[in-house]
Amino acid sequence: MSPINRLGLVKDHLLPKMVEQTLQNKVAIVSGSSSGIGAAIVRELSARGASTVVNYPFSGLKAEADALVTSLPSPSISLEADMGTVSAPQALVDAAVSQWGRVDILVNCVALAVNKPLEEQTLADWDKLVNINGRGTFLLTQATLKHLTKGAGRIVNIISISGRGPPPNQTIYAGTKGMVDSFTKCWAKELPPKYGCTVNAVSPGPTKTEGFAAAGEEQMKILQPIIDQTPVGPRMAAPDEIAFAVAFLCEERARWINGAHIVASGGLFID
Repeated sequence: MSPINRLGLVKDHLLPKMVEQTLQNKVAIVSGSSSGIGAAIVRELSARGASTVVNYPFSGLKAEADALVTSLPSPSISLEADMGTVSAPQALVDAAVSQWGRVDILVNCVALAVNKPLEEQTLADWDKLVNINGRGTFLLTQATLKHLTKGAGRIVNIISISGRGPPPNQTIYAGTKGMVDSFTKCWAKELPPKYGCTVNAVSPGPTKTEGFAAAGEEQMKILQPIIDQTPVGPRMAAPDEIAFAVAFLCEERARWINGAHIVASGGLFID
């Protein structure tokens, strides 16, 4: 069918949409971004013109990260950096600064979940999740500040509705997300007067990613009835639906939004 209607006008909805380059010349670091929500955020920021650092934790994921970089419309680099280590956050910042000289946008996306009954969660689980989800976010933000564009920087923390409305079996994961929730509130008061930045958060609900699929059959028995109650529709989110909320907070016109917590869950959790 032709996109020309009977008046000879092109039907706008049949034409490919060009994304406005509202983030052109911006530099963004997105931790944990070779797949899942992180990769979707990189795609959204890149589509708007931002140069991006794609982060992956292990050498086995290099091909995945490099394929993402190749597919992006704006300049991008990938870097292996395990955010569970003390040195990885600084390495990410160093890579961005070496390539572009500054950081305009930081998205703390990296996270790992463990779904087990409380009795089965271990000290090793604790150390892994606290170090990646909590300490990694803390250290990456610290390392970024001295290079953050004064007066226009954006920090967005990816939390989870588990941080405020956790299901069973997520004691440590929900606790670490609650930690990052508190980071956001504290930093939104502390950092803007010093750096002229904004600090906000996005909490996804259940999202169709590789990581969520790895939750396992038993955990899905708990989560599926919850997902089915989502007011907007009985489904999980698509990663790009979360990425849109993040990109919105990174826009120059979002300069007066600070300390906000956007819950992107289709109304599954309303505070």
